[in-house]
Amino acid sequence: MTSLTDTSAELVRAQRRARRAHTLNRIAAALGAVGHGWLAPLLRLAAGENPRQQGVELWRQMGIPLTAILLFLAAWAWAAPQVNTSLGAIPGPAQVWAQAGNLYADHKAERAKEASFYERQDKRNAELRAKDPAAEVKTRTYAGKPTYLDQILTSLKTVFTGFLIGALVAVPLGVACGLSATVNAAMNPLIQLFKPVSPLAWLPLVTMVVSATVSSDNPLFEKSFLTSAITVTLCSLWPTLINTAVGVSSIDKDLMNVGKVLRLSGPTMVRRLVLPSALPFIFTGLRLSLGVGWMVLIAAEMLAQNPGLGKFVWDEFQNGSSNSLARIMVAVFTIGLIGFLLDRVMMALQAAVTHTGAR
Repeated sequence: MTSLTDTSAELVRAQRRARRAHTLNRIAAALGAVGHGWLAPLLRLAAGENPRQQGVELWRQMGIPLTAILLFLAAWAWAAPQVNTSLGAIPGPAQVWAQAGNLYADHKAERAKEASFYERQDKRNAELRAKDPAAEVKTRTYAGKPTYLDQILTSLKTVFTGFLIGALVAVPLGVACGLSATVNAAMNPLIQLFKPVSPLAWLPLVTMVVSATVSSDNPLFEKSFLTSAITVTLCSLWPTLINTAVGVSSIDKDLMNVGKVLRLSGPTMVRRLVLPSALPFIFTGLRLSLGVGWMVLIAAEMLAQNPGLGKFVWDEFQNGSSNSLARIMVAVFTIGLIGFLLDRVMMALQAAVTHTGAR
């Protein structure tokens, strides 16, 4: 009797361990998708799993990257003073961090000036209305210069606009190329011709077209914004187009035959069979396109003078002050960090809407 009770208790404990392991694996997969896989060993340690194994995994996921970053910072701090330019020595980590703080302080000061401007304007208009209720008051928009954080937001808005336009063009064309050998044969030479073209070659053409078509004094979008966004579109749509075509063309033919047997219409077959099967390829293309678009954007903003990060780098280069190098390096790290975060966002979105053999 005791033996049966012990066996039953052991079976219950084994089932609990299996459920806990399954839950931890799902959490670990979700954390990995959003770039926080290093948290999974901590969760397993808290759950009482093998401490030695989880310690090794935590060192691999967190300890090694942190050590590499510290070594990089040490090498940078040592090498920077050895390189002298016309503006002085290359700034080290401390100087770059100080300038990052200064840029944030400038942002706060500019926002305070903006709030003060609107407060004075509201007070003046209230006094005018108090003297004469029929008085016509003027409301002006604050015309201060954009801060560093404002320029980051401008760059994000521009790159997402260009990226979304490119995706709306590339995905349908990719589906058409994957489903039809005729369309693929027609599109392939154009893809191979335009895919390698540099944004610096597209930019003058786009600038002239935008200048010729947008002639209003108060357009809905600024010409510099449209020029940068369209350049991003022209350079970033090709990875999505190619990957979508490959994904659609590699769909199991039996699956397509089932759709024909069920007499599904063309749009229904694309919506129910083609797109779900090709989603992993489509998202791979979208991730690549977003990365390409973010790289292209900086060059486009430099030349189009769109008030984003690219213009910030160009203005600091032209400024030539003692702080310019450090501020440019702040922008370099900002561009890299945002590019990393954008890729992680796309990875998380892909994990949320696609299915793999592991899920």
